[in-house]
Amino acid sequence: MEKGCGNMSLEQLNRYISWDALNITKTDVAEIIILAFIIYQIMNWIKSTRAWNLLKGFAVVLALLAVAAFFHMNTILWIAENFFSLGITAVIIVFQPELRRALEQLGEKNILTSIVPFEGSKKEAEGVTDRTIQELIRACFEMGKARTGALIVMEQGVSLQEYERTGIAIDSAVSSQLILNIFEKNTPLHDGAVILSGNRIRSATCYLPLSDNMNLSKALGTRHRAAVGISEVSDSLTIVVSEETGSVSVAKNGRILRSLNQEQLKEQLQKLQSRPEDNRKIKLWKGRSKNEDKTV
Repeated sequence: MEKGCGNMSLEQLNRYISWDALNITKTDVAEIIILAFIIYQIMNWIKSTRAWNLLKGFAVVLALLAVAAFFHMNTILWIAENFFSLGITAVIIVFQPELRRALEQLGEKNILTSIVPFEGSKKEAEGVTDRTIQELIRACFEMGKARTGALIVMEQGVSLQEYERTGIAIDSAVSSQLILNIFEKNTPLHDGAVILSGNRIRSATCYLPLSDNMNLSKALGTRHRAAVGISEVSDSLTIVVSEETGSVSVAKNGRILRSLNQEQLKEQLQKLQSRPEDNRKIKLWKGRSKNEDKTV
């Protein structure tokens, strides 16, 4: 009797989970897979661009609108409704370069590597090694002694491909000798910024956006303003070597730490070795340190 009941329960279970009972066709399964892939790619794109901060801000706005709806604040809801279409247009205009690059990448990518991103996973796993840090420190302070200006951008979560395209591709391991040769005066590659990703130099002679922060010290030149500018639109860390004074500075999150010594620069670079989830727990800039520009 128990065996019969067991068979009956199994038959009922099979009937309940059958495709016919759920009315799911092969077309439905294909649509679910395609939509899941598209949503996954969109989320990856959002996390690797400035759109991630926009998405967080949009979530805050939605939360405030939910509160307004709960308390029947009709005026606020009317304003939000009328500005919604305008906001969509503004987002398209602001993120036009990122959207264009995303479409270009879609055309360039191999479909198989898009679905199974082997290379992307390998890139995420690669971090800055101690050797790379030592090579950067050696190069920066040797250039400082020689009064050779330099601008070195270290890519993090936000992609800098938009700025890499303005320069000359190199794709070489980081070494102090190579960096010194790149920034040597009167050489073809000395003008502009070098962009690093992990332990490799990706591009040189890159153009960076200048910061329009009016609170920056007037003593800061174009290199320092470019370093702050790229830190305002990405999560990158930028090293600046002053041509006038030979001092070494670091820009991050729209702020700049000036006149660092070797140990202080090493400390800033070692923070890049932390895992992404650890970086969210560590505050890179704890208030204004004694080296931070007071006018920022």
